[in-house]
Amino acid sequence: REPWLHIVWMFAQGSFVASDVEQLKQAIAECKRLILELPEHSEKQKDTVIKLIHLRLKLQELKDPEEDEPNLQVLLEHRFSKEKSKSVKQMCDKCSTIIWGLIQTWYTCTGCYYRCHSKCMNLINKPCVRSKVSHQSEYELSICPEVGLDKQDYRCAECRTPISLRGVPNEARQCDYTGQYYCSSCHWNDTAIIPSRVIHNWEFEPRQVCRTSMRYLALMISRPVLKLKEINPLLFNFVEELVEIRKLRQDILLMKPYFITCKEAMEARLLLHLQDRQHFVENDDMYSLQDLIDTSSGRLSCSLTEIHTTFAKHIKLDCEKCQAKGFMCELCKEGDILFPFDNHTSVCHDCFAVFHRDCYYDNSTTCPRCARMLERQHEESQNP
Repeated sequence: REPWLHIVWMFAQGSFVASDVEQLKQAIAECKRLILELPEHSEKQKDTVIKLIHLRLKLQELKDPEEDEPNLQVLLEHRFSKEKSKSVKQMCDKCSTIIWGLIQTWYTCTGCYYRCHSKCMNLINKPCVRSKVSHQSEYELSICPEVGLDKQDYRCAECRTPISLRGVPNEARQCDYTGQYYCSSCHWNDTAIIPSRVIHNWEFEPRQVCRTSMRYLALMISRPVLKLKEINPLLFNFVEELVEIRKLRQDILLMKPYFITCKEAMEARLLLHLQDRQHFVENDDMYSLQDLIDTSSGRLSCSLTEIHTTFAKHIKLDCEKCQAKGFMCELCKEGDILFPFDNHTSVCHDCFAVFHRDCYYDNSTTCPRCARMLERQHEESQNP
């Protein structure tokens, strides 16, 4: 019996020990040689390939026992968790090669989802992107702010590997988000929607970005850090959908005081309809990149209109206490009960009284409620 066949038999019996590593390597080499010699696509060749896979798995177990690897490792603000999946094929962010889950131990950062082999852990020099998100939650708002490869000294902006546009010694790849050039190890031609192009051009076509930018943009996509009326107020003149979203958000803010003083609304947890966009119940001018993406696709308008309808139904139809907080138009003294979020109403900016829009603008007189308040203050000052 040939030595390598004896090794295969020992493997099948489960009788390997650490001292068998060298014999196992010899058996793997013999298997590889035999695969090349056997007729292509023959049954014997297929069987030998399967045996080779089993031998490599056993060698990996002997060289790198899984139980010796800690479940959690902290490095450069990364919190690496050992992955248990053996069937998912991933790429190592450090060495840019495939992670074979069946035979290799690998880790994923729970913060930025950086993946790497166990053997690459000590070679990592890139800090966790989530720390940047925590300390600097803002976007680059210039469109592809290129400075030129010469300003980078013809080196990768991240790892400083020599690069050039000719691909010698390494190909220079530009990141559309940062405008800088990177090597093929730091830039895998991933694509992402660029915030600056959305804000200035209302353009949502994904562009090629480096790995760090891709992770940063993924972590930032739901953060409400864009104040559109300051960055590009003209956007509201050209994008009708944004005007609609702004009006819905303003109405929801006007509804919020009704809910926080209504026991039934609090028990029904109505405001939790917006738990995925908490900033919508805090202000009407801050947007996340995801908000703008969903506005462009029409998804945000549909979901927000549905929530608006649910909120208005509670206040105007379902809850007597909320109905009691409505207003009568003091200018015409006619019509139904008014609420500040109704489309046909106007609100006094001083006392927040609600009137029919036509009545309020047709009458150039002072708000009746404000007039009463001023008169009362005057009387109190005359009769202390």
